[in-house]
Amino acid sequence: MKLKSIILSSSLLFAACGSMQAQSTQVIAHRGFWKTAGSAQNSIAALVKADSIGCYGSEFDVWLTADNQLVVSHDATFKGVNMQKSTAAQCTAVKLDNGKQLPTLQQHLEKAKQLNTRLILELKEHKTPEQETCAVEGILKMAKDMGLKDRMEYITFSRHATKEFIRLVPAGTPVYYLEGDLTPQELKEWGCTGADYHFSVFKKHPEWIKECHDLGLKVNAWTVNDSKDMKWLISQGIDFIPPTNR
Repeated sequence: MKLKSIILSSSLLFAACGSMQAQSTQVIAHRGFWKTAGSAQNSIAALVKADSIGCYGSEFDVWLTADNQLVVSHDATFKGVNMQKSTAAQCTAVKLDNGKQLPTLQQHLEKAKQLNTRLILELKEHKTPEQETCAVEGILKMAKDMGLKDRMEYITFSRHATKEFIRLVPAGTPVYYLEGDLTPQELKEWGCTGADYHFSVFKKHPEWIKECHDLGLKVNAWTVNDSKDMKWLISQGIDFIPPTNR
């Protein structure tokens, strides 16, 4: 069953990258392309594999550690280590499911410099606004110093972090809000590039897709498990879809 799941999920992502990019809808690999041999969620291998199949972008998640370093991980606590309460050394000592160490953001971006895919960075919600501001400032400085600022896009569930990205990013850098509780007009007023909402939000408010486009905003829907949902979103003119790797 595990092998069947891997084959099905891999086929979905390959098919998505192959067919959607011929249309207007683009594909983003959710936590990289990880449901494949040698890969793992948010691993450097997942970034490389997403690039290898021509995805528009590879999404990954970032936390600020207790010593103000940036690491790549989805969960607030992963394999018993709390990202916000631990040092970078403690976080990166954790082994991912492919046997590799949990990467720092710098390591992730160093590999990205060798690739072409766009970098879709999700800043996770932190305990305090001060932590989020520190993280945003550190992320933007690192992207600039590494010559990657033009390939970066930023997403977050946090209202504070969204506003901080909008305030501090270079002009023209995409910033998306994830929570799903703002209308297209409110997103426009905030200065967001568009809506990056769970697909169920657009099922509930299908008019929001057109409203976003009428306002000059982009639309992303995550994460799509069912081909019927994917086809519906494409028929509505969705700009981006990150198919699940599950």
